Amino acid sequence: MPAQSGEPLVVVDHVNKHFGELHVLKDITTTIHRGEVVVVIGPSGSGKSTLCRAINRLETIDDGTITIDGKLLPEEGSGLAKLRADVGMVFQSFNLFAHKTILENVTLGPRRVRKISKAEADKHAMELLDRVGIANQASKMPAQLSGGQQQRVAIARSLAMDPKIILLDEPTSALDPEMINEVLDVMVQLAKDGMTMLVVSHEMGFARKAADRVLFMADGEIVEEAEPEQFFTNPQSPRAQDFLSKILTH
Repeated sequence: MPAQSGEPLVVVDHVNKHFGELHVLKDITTTIHRGEVVVVIGPSGSGKSTLCRAINRLETIDDGTITIDGKLLPEEGSGLAKLRADVGMVFQSFNLFAHKTILENVTLGPRRVRKISKAEADKHAMELLDRVGIANQASKMPAQLSGGQQQRVAIARSLAMDPKIILLDEPTSALDPEMINEVLDVMVQLAKDGMTMLVVSHEMGFARKAADRVLFMADGEIVEEAEPEQFFTNPQSPRAQDFLSKILTH
């Protein structure tokens, strides 16, 4: 395990999850430290997205515990709403409000949840849109933007809540190939800036460049976790070796 300077921010302890007969998370235990970038990789159906969604309780768990910043994940109600304000989420599909401008999409959460004034929210949103390279699109509607631009808006919207951690669930998988890098570049910069991130991704180049640690999942289990260089050059488990041999040769 790599040495971590940050304190534990997310602690997943012996978590299990079933969908009917399917055991999708099998006794998952891992810790994400403050300021750490963890990239979760593995074949389809291995439980990666379910783990990501369980951390902000978009999926319930059957047993085990998840704590965020020392607090147990709330079941429901105002505690859950507060937790979700502290945990940013970026999905495959951008989930922007189609009838609101880009600026309105980014300011909605801070104004409603954090009760920030319109002027302050607008100023912060413009800074974030500038940070992700699309400040000049602020007055447009989502449909007027490319997929890559929309995903960068979704990242800015997540950052606007000043979250403790951002969860990104395959953020580039719905994008055309030429748009993937513009989103990955933003994510690499966030990692450099010290944002705590859990990223489910098929982008091995991003994992190598930006991750502090790679979690390799298969069949609902964390099969291996290691620093990227170690994982990609010397995977320990036959399952990881097989997975990498398939994807790195294409």
